[in-house]
Amino acid sequence: EAGALVSDDIVIGLIEEATKTDECAKGFILDGFPRTVVQAKKLDEMLAKRNQTIDKVLDFEVPDKVLVDRITGRLVHPSSGRSYHEKFAPPKVAGKDDITGEPLIRRKDDNADTLKTRLAAFHTQTTPVIQYYAEKVVKLQANKPAPQVAAQIDAALK
Repeated sequence: EAGALVSDDIVIGLIEEATKTDECAKGFILDGFPRTVVQAKKLDEMLAKRNQTIDKVLDFEVPDKVLVDRITGRLVHPSSGRSYHEKFAPPKVAGKDDITGEPLIRRKDDNADTLKTRLAAFHTQTTPVIQYYAEKVVKLQANKPAPQVAAQIDAALK
């Protein structure tokens, strides 16, 4: 609820185990990690033991105000996980799941104060990570329709 992040050691351990699987043999994508230079260095050390390196770092640029609007408008159907948005993908009936008609909820951490705290921490910690991986960073303008963002991702990964 406080918007705190999981510890570095736990995340590195999870990544190390997950990337040993057959489905990661040809590569893998990390979403939202590393968030700090310490994590980046630990990740690089873990990968170096396996003679691997990070190929690309995709930096999705979206204004903070847009992120706040996206998160604070999110609604969830608890039992199914279906997600709606008050503005961008509203349910057919306000506050009700389209399939079951059951009430939708707003997660406790989907509020402006929690998000602003998380965004401040994100920017403080992540800007140095982008600098650390500067030679591998591809900046994407992610405040665009999904097909345009997908095209940028495809181009970046070729």
